[in-house]
Amino acid sequence: MRTTELTLPELALVAATRGMLGAGVALLVADKLTPETRRAVGRTLFLIGLVSSLPLAMLVFGRRS
Repeated sequence: MRTTELTLPELALVAATRGMLGAGVALLVADKLTPETRRAVGRTLFLIGLVSSLPLAMLVFGRRS
């Protein structure tokens, strides 16, 4: 079995980026805002979550022992 150790700040970053990614997807499918606003905010949150998740994933998976 492979194990990965994360510090608390690293875990918080992973959780926050996953949350932004999920919030972006939720806004893209929600009907609470005007379509233009919803798409703009949803795309922004989705892209921030995606872009910030990639380096964190490389950090976490590159540290496996």
